[in-house]
Amino acid sequence: MTELIWDGKYDANGKKIAPVRIDLPFQNIETVNESAEDRKHSYDIFSKGGETEWRNRLIWGDKKYVLPSLMPEFAGKVNLIYIDPPFDTGANFSYTAQIPDVPDDEEDESLTFTKQPSMIETKAYRDTWGRGMDGYMQWFYESAILLRELLAENGTLYVHLDWHIGHFVKVVLDEVFGHDRFLNEVVWSYFAFKRKTSRKFPMKHDTIMSWTKTDQYLWNTQFKSHKEEYLKRWKKREPDKRRRPDNLPR
Repeated sequence: MTELIWDGKYDANGKKIAPVRIDLPFQNIETVNESAEDRKHSYDIFSKGGETEWRNRLIWGDKKYVLPSLMPEFAGKVNLIYIDPPFDTGANFSYTAQIPDVPDDEEDESLTFTKQPSMIETKAYRDTWGRGMDGYMQWFYESAILLRELLAENGTLYVHLDWHIGHFVKVVLDEVFGHDRFLNEVVWSYFAFKRKTSRKFPMKHDTIMSWTKTDQYLWNTQFKSHKEEYLKRWKKREPDKRRRPDNLPR
């Protein structure tokens, strides 16, 4: 099988560098109150056959350090993982935001500010992208190994990326999960607003790729019933038994 190699994947002895496995303790920062009715509803949905303390847990931190801390509690138990990792666009953790003016106020009190990266974000950025593509690939590779360990035997991983890094990630996850465990590639097309197209086609989609841990994965078909007004349009049937609206050209 084809393997993607980058600087830092193997050590001086020719062995793959394993992920960091420091089990860091979690610290509660904020607790959101919930009513007794909501608590009972959540309990009925999530707690059958297991502990309930984990539900709706929001963890702040780099998954390189968070994932090992989840292992004692969740290794081999997670049915579904969806990740939206950085796209390796070259941007840092700063961003500019604008607070709009009050419409009824005669004076313009709009405010624009730039949020600078914190010390933790700066370190994460340096550790991940400090060596360019090599650093990113090692960071993602180590994360992929831990994500696979967290998945249950019937679990599925979904990865949301774009054209910057998706083709590299595909090869890495094929290595970690196995090429035969690649399930699907979903193209999410969006409206390309104010994209320059003078020298290339517009960038108008992201990609969501999925892998399964085994061939015994869960799949629940999602559907929504059509409204009666819509069904009324489909009165005639073609020879292949498929319905068609009356106003479609023959």
